[in-house]
Amino acid sequence: MALSPRYAINTLGVVAGGFLAVSAMSFSADVTGWIAFGVSTAVTVAALAGLAFTRRLPARIGHGALALVGGWSLIAALVFSGPTLTWLAFADALALAATALADLTAHELGTERVVHSLEVRGPVATEREAGTHTMSGLAA
Repeated sequence: MALSPRYAINTLGVVAGGFLAVSAMSFSADVTGWIAFGVSTAVTVAALAGLAFTRRLPARIGHGALALVGGWSLIAALVFSGPTLTWLAFADALALAATALADLTAHELGTERVVHSLEVRGPVATEREAGTHTMSGLAA
């Protein structure tokens, strides 16, 4: 079974957000800025590629939201400095992870709805018949 591009891009967003959150609190503001720039560029490019190559509306919305958050984080990494950059990088990291998790959840809920809407008729009838045979066997 092939890996879904939507799943791969959202997983990248979650991992990148977690990495960036830890980096923002671990390194100096200058180092955090460059890490945020690199991570945000990677997430934005991946989300824009997913947006360009998908045709389904829910996936397009999810990739577009991730690209917007990644783009803002990329710009913030270049514009701000000092403690402001550190806290913006941390907040952007949380936003990246939350956006990617929200899209993963939306995809999973859509998949679960399809699975639960299937109706199985064969085994239910067989269980009923087995139950009547068992009851008649006990009565005898």
